[in-house]
Amino acid sequence: MNIETDYLILLNDTLTTGVEKSDRTGTGTISVFGRQIRHNMSEGFPLLTTKKMAIKTMMTELKWFLKGDTNIKYLVDNGCNIWNGDAYKNYRNKFEPAPYQFTPDTMEEFINKIKTDDEFARKWGELGPIYGKQWREWRKYKWDKIDMDFRIEYVDQIQNLINDLKTNPDSRRLMVNAWNVGELDKVVLPPCHYGFQCYVADGKLSLMWNQRSVDTFLGLPFNIASYATLLLLLCEETGYTPGDLIGNLVMYISIITI
Repeated sequence: MNIETDYLILLNDTLTTGVEKSDRTGTGTISVFGRQIRHNMSEGFPLLTTKKMAIKTMMTELKWFLKGDTNIKYLVDNGCNIWNGDAYKNYRNKFEPAPYQFTPDTMEEFINKIKTDDEFARKWGELGPIYGKQWREWRKYKWDKIDMDFRIEYVDQIQNLINDLKTNPDSRRLMVNAWNVGELDKVVLPPCHYGFQCYVADGKLSLMWNQRSVDTFLGLPFNIASYATLLLLLCEETGYTPGDLIGNLVMYISIITI
């Protein structure tokens, strides 16, 4: 059995055993709780064929995460439009009169303004401390005994992971987390794939990610390819051979897509 077959089984499982639930968009979903998908990377790259896959878009977003960026300016400049809707919705929800030449009304006008007006992009292209921020600059507070006060420090989880993979591969703490409870109210959308863990055995590096919500038709093929790419990049950095890619999922299918 291969990843494609597993994926089709998960789709059928969701459709036949899932329950109808409401969602934040008002669309409605059919949902199942707690499913897993697994792929042995020695069998090749897990690029599913059930839908057209925007490879450049996926890799641009992953690069954006790894850069620690949280502003859509880099994405739209490189033809990646995944986060446009979230940024535009955030803009419309928080709109205040501002001294710009014109006020973007449609999303198309909004994105064009992001591309052409750096000041506008800095303010309205920002999505808050989402994936890249948590991966590369997790904020923590440390008590300063001299100043008798807390000071802010930042943790680069990706760099720490690479260092630990090289120096302590048997560790059970090879983890990266994006679910920062103290900053969820500052993001336009809480992380869907909220953390991943690595595991080394017999010279092979495996990766398991956890996802609280995944659109099985639209998003899951994208997530599989993205985390497979991340696993290959980590192997390139550490010298390990790619092992297993595993996803722990809360799956749903939007009723409108059925």
